[in-house]
Amino acid sequence: MIRFALKCACGHRFDSWFRDNQAFEDLSAAQRLSCPACGGASVAKAPMAPHVASGPRERGEDEAANSLAVLRETLLRVRDAVEGSCENVGTAFAEEARKIHYGESAPRAIYGDATDEEAAALAEEDITFARLPWVSRGDT
Repeated sequence: MIRFALKCACGHRFDSWFRDNQAFEDLSAAQRLSCPACGGASVAKAPMAPHVASGPRERGEDEAANSLAVLRETLLRVRDAVEGSCENVGTAFAEEARKIHYGESAPRAIYGDATDEEAAALAEEDITFARLPWVSRGDT
């Protein structure tokens, strides 16, 4: 793993971790990187000094921004995995989940939207589902 200092076109600076330099280059070329502050997709490496551990220190704003950037990238990967392997049933999620649970529809992975009331009703019926934070890609 390698951590790069990054900068968006608006001037926001943040850090993010990558498997290696090629992983950064691939994500950058595919415009899959975005600024955690503004969501901008124009992200480049920023000049950085090597990190030398000097002992314990307080968690600063840079580390907090980095944590948010890492969390955002992780949630975007979760979103990509869901969209790539599940069927989007939109606002009919609760209805379709019931049909699958009761054998009225073919078993398959689905995703979509459900209100708090619909989610509570599904839980009462012991229908397995999960609610995920849906992070915007910043491209809309």
